[in-house]
Amino acid sequence: MKLLLDECVPRVLCAEFPEHECRTVAQMKWDGVANGALLVRAGERFDVFLTVDRNLRHQQNLKKLPVAVIVVHVPNNDYDTLRAFLPRIRAELTRFRPRELVVIE
Repeated sequence: MKLLLDECVPRVLCAEFPEHECRTVAQMKWDGVANGALLVRAGERFDVFLTVDRNLRHQQNLKKLPVAVIVVHVPNNDYDTLRAFLPRIRAELTRFRPRELVVIE
């Protein structure tokens, strides 16, 4: 599976998904691309977009998502904070559906 991490997600988190092809927005040189355009780009090359941006689901037309999206609600985007959510993220990656939005709280 191809996984893209949003720029608000620590880059080092890619190492936690060795079974997937994981890239960051920065690695793709898509830094600063607005969410709508970013999701379109992600949909062309990735299966799942992982973010901690809580507002994403309110800013985008979810009926037209070009890629599956996982939004992790965390108090901050520190690596140690996100590590606690890795089991749930991995579980969602095993059962993802294209163009679906999943919120992990």
